[in-house]
Amino acid sequence: MGSRRNEAEDDPGESVSVGEASTIELPWTTVEHYLGHGLGASYRLSAADEPLVSYEIADAGRGIALHVELAGRHHAPRSPLAAVRIDRVLHGGRRLARVTTTEPELVRDFHDLLLAVADRIVVDGQGLARAFDETVHGWSALLGRPRGLSRERRLGLHGELAVLVRMAGTIGWRAALDTWVGPTGEEHDFALESADLEVKTTASERRRHTIHGLGQLTETAGRPLWFASLRLTRGGTGGRTLADSVRATREAAAAESIALSRRLDGLLEAVGWDAEQPDDERWTPRDSPLVIRATDMPRLTADDLPEGAVARIDTVNYTVDVTGLSSIGQPPPLDLSDLPLP
Repeated sequence: MGSRRNEAEDDPGESVSVGEASTIELPWTTVEHYLGHGLGASYRLSAADEPLVSYEIADAGRGIALHVELAGRHHAPRSPLAAVRIDRVLHGGRRLARVTTTEPELVRDFHDLLLAVADRIVVDGQGLARAFDETVHGWSALLGRPRGLSRERRLGLHGELAVLVRMAGTIGWRAALDTWVGPTGEEHDFALESADLEVKTTASERRRHTIHGLGQLTETAGRPLWFASLRLTRGGTGGRTLADSVRATREAAAAESIALSRRLDGLLEAVGWDAEQPDDERWTPRDSPLVIRATDMPRLTADDLPEGAVARIDTVNYTVDVTGLSSIGQPPPLDLSDLPLP
């Protein structure tokens, strides 16, 4: 297997290569290492005597790009995708087409797209326009098929498992599993003895969370509702995949009782967890969770709508930013300070 020239100065141990099937291989774990540490890197994908094709990782975690040298009078093609931008840049005396994404939260999937385009250019000898067009059309048949859990739901499950493990350390696994009612279709994630708890997890810099429905932040009569905001950041090789968190949680439950581990499996199945799903994104907590009363944060409930409007509105989804907020009054029902991933 012949290695391509690696131009990264701080290589975590892996490099770009051409596999046995003559396809370009740049493991996501390598890219994630640089993104997680805020380091820049450049990997040349084409041979030294061929027009430049390189995979670029911007410093400070600002994303990834594919650079393709434009020979002669060739121009950068237009992108039909709103999430993908292709523009022209000058670098080192070369005219280059630069392929970037306008959606940083899709960087993991964008990585796969860039490698697919680069493979058609470097291995199959196609031009950028044709390589990009064929890649987009080749993937279009798959766009309507769900790729397991969405990214939002995977991050959410990370957070809920972290809270579940903390809960089990306080009241035991049997009681902790009783409190995790979200997978069974209840409005809130956890039903504690005297309060409810809604858990949201984000990978963004700010505590911005999507709220699904008018009831998600509505208190049940006589039971205060608390809201936990968790922030994760890419952890590189030291982070935890969702599979790692699931495995650790199952082992902890099984240590108390095999029956409890099986019960946990049923709850995981109910939320859509599948061990066969692609899973190579590693995360670590950015800081301690923010835990506040739902009544102390911006929210929408059925009471906020005009009389009769609820019956005519099918779906309400909105994003709320709780950055910098704090709760007033009594302490939260569960201490989530310095909460680790399982």
